[in-house]
Amino acid sequence: MHSLRFLLLILPLTTLALAGEPPTEAKLLFEDDFRKGADRWQPSDANAWKVIDTGNGKAYSQFRQSDYKPPHRSPLNLALVKDLVVGDLVLEAQVRSTSRDYDHRDMCLFFGYQDASHFYYVHFGKKTDDHANQIFIVNGAPRQKISTKTSDGTPWDSAWHRVKVLRRIRDGSTEVYFDDMKTPVMTARDKTFLHGQVGIGSFDDTGDWTKVKVYGTRMEKAR
Repeated sequence: MHSLRFLLLILPLTTLALAGEPPTEAKLLFEDDFRKGADRWQPSDANAWKVIDTGNGKAYSQFRQSDYKPPHRSPLNLALVKDLVVGDLVLEAQVRSTSRDYDHRDMCLFFGYQDASHFYYVHFGKKTDDHANQIFIVNGAPRQKISTKTSDGTPWDSAWHRVKVLRRIRDGSTEVYFDDMKTPVMTARDKTFLHGQVGIGSFDDTGDWTKVKVYGTRMEKAR
């Protein structure tokens, strides 16, 4: 039984190792363009999120700061996909920043989420420093960067952009993409959390999300 479970975890790694578009061999576990609302989402503050019409389809808009205080220094605004726990994964979405322009202007992707004190997130910050434009872990303490590579910053404007996280649990590697889906802008390697929930949001800014997709390996529960 244990050997079968191990095999199921390893099989998707070859397909997920490919850069670029999500491989056809990876199973699509979730997708949402918000045409039917946002009932499949679990926000940190439901009053800070709403479905909007963009003129080119629907989007999930985090339009104001959440009334949420995390137990440790970490993002204030997040919405998790309900009832989905994944190991290996490709998480991709389209996002538009609606914040004022400043050095830490940001949007975030979440993965490996166990609870409010244990998860990973990608911070797409306008200008890189130790607290911006990095891959972070929250592990019972304020967030810490785990990036092994990052860019000079994320070129936020008022346009829509495509973002993606590719995660392989076998070696703990994470690759992050922004617009260019072939060359990662950030990388990290950490095996603290091998599976968990995924989500979207920001540290302390606002933005709109649509066309969220999750490919990979479904797990029974986070632990």
